[in-house]
Amino acid sequence: MATNRTFTMLKPDAVEKGHVGAILEKINASGFRIVALKLTQMTTADAQAFYAIHKERPFFGELVEYMTRGPIVAAVLEKDNAVEDFRTLIGATNPADAAEGTIRKLYAASIGENAVHGSDSDENAAIESAFHFSGREMF
Repeated sequence: MATNRTFTMLKPDAVEKGHVGAILEKINASGFRIVALKLTQMTTADAQAFYAIHKERPFFGELVEYMTRGPIVAAVLEKDNAVEDFRTLIGATNPADAAEGTIRKLYAASIGENAVHGSDSDENAAIESAFHFSGREMF
């Protein structure tokens, strides 16, 4: 059964380039309600834990370095069919393949610096939200 919450992170490249406001506006305009939001910076240990699923992949070290190089904006979003709808809104991982008007098409520079993370399942949305927020931080 689909839940109505998903998790997103605006990645260091989006924060560095000043795209936070525009991305949050696009999220709101697409019918999502922000139920938790914070500007934070991941430590190396945080990034290694969050992306542990990729630890055997050749890009893991670069991913950890990238995700810890500057602040991120973590958020929990609410909407009917949240995970699927948000994945559609952000677009393909490679911005060159992303549909026109999607967040990655508008704000991502490359497959490696793709501006935003979106949970890929309801289960991961819950895990990722709990990684960044306590229950009392979500409204």
